[in-house]
Amino acid sequence: MNPRDFLNFHLFTLSGTPVTVATVAIAMATLVAALVLSKIVRGVMVRTLTRGGLKDAGAIATLDRLVHYGFLLVGFGVALTTLGLDLSALFATGAVAAVAVAFAIQNILQNFVSGLILLAERTITPLDILEVDGQMVRVERMGIRATIARTLDDEEIILPNSLLVQSSVKNLTLADSYFRVRVKVGVAYATDLDDAHRVLIASAAKVVGASADREPVVQLWQFGDSSVVFDVSVWVDDPWILSSVRSRLHFAVWHGLKDAGITIAFPQLDVHVVSNEAGLGRAEG
Repeated sequence: MNPRDFLNFHLFTLSGTPVTVATVAIAMATLVAALVLSKIVRGVMVRTLTRGGLKDAGAIATLDRLVHYGFLLVGFGVALTTLGLDLSALFATGAVAAVAVAFAIQNILQNFVSGLILLAERTITPLDILEVDGQMVRVERMGIRATIARTLDDEEIILPNSLLVQSSVKNLTLADSYFRVRVKVGVAYATDLDDAHRVLIASAAKVVGASADREPVVQLWQFGDSSVVFDVSVWVDDPWILSSVRSRLHFAVWHGLKDAGITIAFPQLDVHVVSNEAGLGRAEG
C-alpha cells in the first residue's frame, strides 16, 4: 500500500462524513498546534503581566489556566469539525449559555477587562499615589479584579479596576513625584505688603521636608473683606508627606509673621451707635 492509499484509507463514517487516516492525522496535528500555541501565548502573557506589576501569583495562575482551556476548546472544536462532526447546534447552544453567563457576571467581566487595560497601559502601577474620590491612597497591589490601596490613615481599601479606568483619577506620581503644598494667610490692610512678602518667603524656605530643588512661591491671592490674602506654597518630593509638611508650613508662617510684628487679620464687625430723637440709641452694623 503506497502512502497516498494509506492516508486515504477509510476508517469509519461520522455524521455521514468518511473519516480517513489523513483526517485523523490533521485532527491530531490541530490539537498539538493548539497546545504549542497555548504554551507560547501563556509564556508571553505571564512575562507581560509580571513586568506590568502584577504580583498576585493566584491571579496569574488563573489567567494561565483560562487561556490554556480556551486554546484547548478551540483546538478540539477544529479537530472535531475536521473529522466531520457538525458542531453548529452545539455552538448555538453554547453561545446562548455564554450570553446568559456574561449578563450574570457583567461586573466581574468589566473589572477583569479593566485590570488588563491597567496592566497594559501602565498608567497606574504599584506604589503610585492616587487621589480617588477626594481621598489620597497609595497603590499596594494590583489584581485582575481589584486594586488594593492604603490610605493616609493606614487603612487598606479595595478599589474595583473599573473605577480606576472609567472615573477621573489623579495619579500624583505618574510623571514625577513633585507636589505643591499651599497655605493661605490674611494680613491686615495696614501691613506693608512688601515686608509681608519677604517674611513669608523666608518662613517658607525654612520648612523641613520641603523640596530643595524648587523655591517656595508667595503670591498675593486676593483683597478680602477683612484682610489681604497671600497664597504661600512649597514643593514636596513625596505627596504622601503633604499633611506633615502643610502643618510645618502653617507653623512657619505663624511664627514668621508674629516675630516680624505683622498681624494676621481676622473678620471684624464695626458697630455704630446712632441716637434718635427720643434719645434712645440703636446699633447699626
